[in-house]
Amino acid sequence: MRFAIWTYPWDVLDLGIDTVVADIRDRAGLNGINLAASYHAGRFLQPRSPRRKSYFPEDGTIYFQPDVKLWAGSAIVPKVADLVAEGGDVLRELMRQRDKTGLSVACWTVCLHNTRLGMLHPTACVHNAFGDPYYYSLCPSHPDVRRYVVTLVQDLTRNYRPDIVQLESPGFMGYGHGYHHEKDGVGLTAEDDFLLSLCFCEACVDRAALARVDAGAAQRTVGHWIEESLARAVPAQRWPDFAQRGIDLFHGHPEVEAYLRWRFEPVTSLVTEIRAAADPAVNIEVIDDGWRAGCDLNALGKICDGILFCAYDRAPATIGADVAAVRRMLPPQSRLGAGMRLFYPEMASARDVVERTQAAIQAGATDLHYYNYGLVPAARLDWVRAAIEAVKV
Repeated sequence: MRFAIWTYPWDVLDLGIDTVVADIRDRAGLNGINLAASYHAGRFLQPRSPRRKSYFPEDGTIYFQPDVKLWAGSAIVPKVADLVAEGGDVLRELMRQRDKTGLSVACWTVCLHNTRLGMLHPTACVHNAFGDPYYYSLCPSHPDVRRYVVTLVQDLTRNYRPDIVQLESPGFMGYGHGYHHEKDGVGLTAEDDFLLSLCFCEACVDRAALARVDAGAAQRTVGHWIEESLARAVPAQRWPDFAQRGIDLFHGHPEVEAYLRWRFEPVTSLVTEIRAAADPAVNIEVIDDGWRAGCDLNALGKICDGILFCAYDRAPATIGADVAAVRRMLPPQSRLGAGMRLFYPEMASARDVVERTQAAIQAGATDLHYYNYGLVPAARLDWVRAAIEAVKV
C-alpha cells in the first residue's frame, strides 16, 4: 500500500530536500511523495517556510525541464516556472535520491486547468452555451490541447521516469472555479453551475457530430435553461435530485442526454492517448472529477493504472460509503487511492485522520494521499503517522 502526501516544489526549495524527506518518511511515516509537476495560480499560506508566509506561484507553468525536441511543432507549449530556473530542478533531485530515500515519486500533473495558456489560446478554451470562453479551462476536445497534454506526460515519463503520473483536471472543469474576485449575484445552484460548465466550442461541436450527436440542439436547450435560471428572483432548484440521478435525470430531454453521454468520449480518448504515449514503466492515475467533468470511471479504470478519489470534507461513514461506491465502478485490477485534506476544522485531531483513513481502507482503498505538506503545521504530520500506524496494526 502506498501512503503519500502532496507537495509543492517551493516547499522543497524553502525547507530543503533533506528536511522534507525526513518529515515525510520519518515523522509522518509515509512512503511516497506527490510533487506538483505542473500547476496553476493561487495564494498559499506557508506556515513552516523560513523564506515566506504567503506565496503566489506563477500561473500555468511547469516545474521540470522539458525536452524541447518533443515539443517541436506544437501550437501550445509550456513555460518553465522561474522557480525552477532560480532554485533548481526539484523533481530531478528527487529522482536521483529515490533509492536512497525510499520514497516513491508521483508527478502531480495539472492538465487542463491553465489560465495562462487559456489567455494565450482562447479558441482552445471551454466555451459555454452562449459562446463565452472560460480562460481557466482548456477543452479536451481541442486537438492542440490534446497534443499539449499528451506531450506533457510523454516528456515527464520518458525523461524523468517517476513511479506515477497523477492526472488532475483531464476533463471539463466546472463553472465555479475560485477565479480572482469571482462574482455571482444570482445564487447559482449545483445544476446551474453544471449547465454553465457545458462546453459547446467548435471542437466539441465537430467532434460530437462525428458521433452523430447534435450539439446544436443540446446547446439551444441548455441555453434556454440557463436564461430561465438567471431571470428568477431567488435561487431555486430545477431538479432537487440532480446530485443523485446524474445523467439519468435528462431522459426526458434526449438531445441533452445524448450530448452529456458523448462528453465521456473526449476525456476517455485523451487519457487513452496519454497512456499510449507515456513510458510503459510509469503508472498513470486519474484524479477523479466525476461524471460532471466527463469522467467515466469504469472506462478510465480499464485504461490507466488507478483512480484517485478525493474524499474531502466527509465524515468517516460517508467516506466509507463513497469509496465503496467508486470501488464498485472500477475493474477489479484497478488501484483506488483516497485523498484527504489535513485542513482545520475538517481535521481537528489525530483521531479524525485515523478514523477517515481506516474507513477508506475498509471500503476498498489501496492507497492513501494527504493534502498538503506545505500548507499545514508540522504537528499534523504526527496525525498522519498515527493513522498509518493504526491501519498497519
